[in-house]
Amino acid sequence: MPKPIQVDLPHKLGRDEARRRIANNIHKLQDHIPGGASHVDSTWSGDDLNLAIHALGQAVDAQIGVEETKVRVRVMLPGMLAMFAAPIEAMLQKKGNVLLEDQRD
Repeated sequence: MPKPIQVDLPHKLGRDEARRRIANNIHKLQDHIPGGASHVDSTWSGDDLNLAIHALGQAVDAQIGVEETKVRVRVMLPGMLAMFAAPIEAMLQKKGNVLLEDQRD
């Protein structure tokens, strides 16, 4: 049974700026996945970024919802990865703001 994780990342950027920064930084996601990610698919649907992450022989679905004052990250951990829910949630809380860094030249 999939184990859901949800982490809210507060910000003061506004919805449009937060969305822009996430779009510019999503490529960094692979650097933070243990064992490396073999493939990450991402698709925007309004202010939600839907992710399909294939890593460690598993497929993980995730969604990043961009709101005016927070970013909500939802991850569905399948099967064996569910036992790592607590450390994955802690990592998202600690490093999730990397997605909101400003990458303008």
